[in-house]
Amino acid sequence: MVIVGLGNPGLRYGGTRHNVGFMALDLFASRTHARVRRRWCRSLVGDARISGREFILAKPQTFMNASGEAVREILMRSKTGPPDLLVICDDVNLPLGTIRLRPRGSAGGHHGLESIIHCLHSSDFARLRIGIGEGRNGRDVIPHVLGRFHKSEQKRVDEVLARSVDCVELLISDGIEAAMNAFN
Repeated sequence: MVIVGLGNPGLRYGGTRHNVGFMALDLFASRTHARVRRRWCRSLVGDARISGREFILAKPQTFMNASGEAVREILMRSKTGPPDLLVICDDVNLPLGTIRLRPRGSAGGHHGLESIIHCLHSSDFARLRIGIGEGRNGRDVIPHVLGRFHKSEQKRVDEVLARSVDCVELLISDGIEAAMNAFN
């Protein structure tokens, strides 16, 4: 299985709302004692072994809007396909602190997911969306997603990241239906 956290590379974007996919993947890697540092397929990748299964953990370094290029390359080189892919990303349509796991679906306006769907010619891959809220009255989406979390939000961010990783762990151990029932 390939687990991809979406975000934008570079220090400028570290800690921004759009990078919660990277943050969740880093926390998952930490829990599984994996190091996501090796450069491969235009991504930072690491390998994890969980319950006797091998996993590729990846953070595309192509910027959000071109994430699909790196994901396609990873799937091709690892000889796997969309059914064995989980993408973790932000969602402005979900309140801060909410997560939503789905086995497939649309991009919902998320440019990283749009890129992956376009490059794979498929939307049949699991995605875990982490709510980052809408910002001010649903306007100014770009400054909102590229902005950092406020100090007053940090506790909720830490909690949702921990819940996201718990969700991924349950998905791995008990399947997507069990994880959706427990966390959606």
